[in-house]
Amino acid sequence: MMGSSKLHKKLKTIEITTSQNVTIEYALASVWERAIALVVDMVIITLSSLILWWLQASLFPYTDNLNYFTILPLIALYSLLFEQLNDGMSPGKMLLKLRVIRLDGEPTAFKDYLMRWMFRGLDLYFSLGGIAILSVVSSRYGQRLGDLLANTVVVTIGKGDRMKLENLLRLNNMGDYEVKYPQVAKMTEETMLVVKETLTRHRDIGNEAHEQALKMLVDKMAKELKVKPPADHVQFLRTLLKDYIVLTR
Repeated sequence: MMGSSKLHKKLKTIEITTSQNVTIEYALASVWERAIALVVDMVIITLSSLILWWLQASLFPYTDNLNYFTILPLIALYSLLFEQLNDGMSPGKMLLKLRVIRLDGEPTAFKDYLMRWMFRGLDLYFSLGGIAILSVVSSRYGQRLGDLLANTVVVTIGKGDRMKLENLLRLNNMGDYEVKYPQVAKMTEETMLVVKETLTRHRDIGNEAHEQALKMLVDKMAKELKVKPPADHVQFLRTLLKDYIVLTR
């Protein structure tokens, strides 16, 4: 199922409709946030390259060609590998709580990260960041050229999502709560926000489509957690939310 998106320019937020037909609101990453994340990544790349160079010079002083197999791949593939292996986040993005997601709500795939990476040189390096800044400032969804071609956007995550979850569950009344599904702690904040939004829409609308979405989500969560889904789907999802917040707050 394809999703859709809607931008609120004044608030600098974007609504992403996931493949489960659940709409989640994200704040768009600003130019400054993305720039700081890039600087952090560049510092990490530089320090890592210097450490590798020192190790190679110390251990293999007569084999300069090793740089072609260690330092150059690190510099070239750093962002692509981290975004692929870390759910759209490089270390710089993690520090700034930024993530790459798809505009249509579908899961971000390797081909999406690859497209962003292929235009990274033009966006950031060859133009000294000029093309990226111009594109982010002028595009409707704050995208650089690589994002436009990959149909991705960079959003902020974390604090806002956690507050929405905490407000929903009223954790001040959960001091003696006992966790039932401890394995839920491995889930991402985004996944649990989908759970929250699915429950909210099921409660407020409650038609057949949202009933089906609820069942699909229950089956998916039960499979991920390796448990048998109980008969009470709503209570199961609410328990997962409570467990998650208690374990991660």
